[in-house]
Amino acid sequence: MRWGAAAVGLLTVLAGLGLRAAATGVVAKYGGDALYTVLVYVLVVLVAPKVRPGRAAVMALLVSWGVEFFQMTGLPARWSAESTAARLVLGSTFNVPDLFWYAVGAWCCWVIHRGFVRGSWQDADRDRGGEPT
Repeated sequence: MRWGAAAVGLLTVLAGLGLRAAATGVVAKYGGDALYTVLVYVLVVLVAPKVRPGRAAVMALLVSWGVEFFQMTGLPARWSAESTAARLVLGSTFNVPDLFWYAVGAWCCWVIHRGFVRGSWQDADRDRGGEPT
């Protein structure tokens, strides 16, 4: 699980950097927000590989929201002005729509991780009473 999480973490960082380089406007902004939470989710799984998907999603969402609300103090903006790393990790300005996009990232992780934990997507479909796809 840890090797898989590490690989997903690397892909997430690359996707985030690629998004910043290739996209602009709301796509880059809100896509980056969702990917931020994806990376936090991956870090949770790296630290606790047996964590249940729902718990990992809640933890990733709370960390993401915590960082967003921390931006209201003004400290991240100050630090981000002096450090690219601080800007990437902490952001700079509180923005209410970011809270929604963090939830989107956590939800996507929950759905995918849950499918893997159940063994396969077919098993997940069968468990819900549907036909395997």
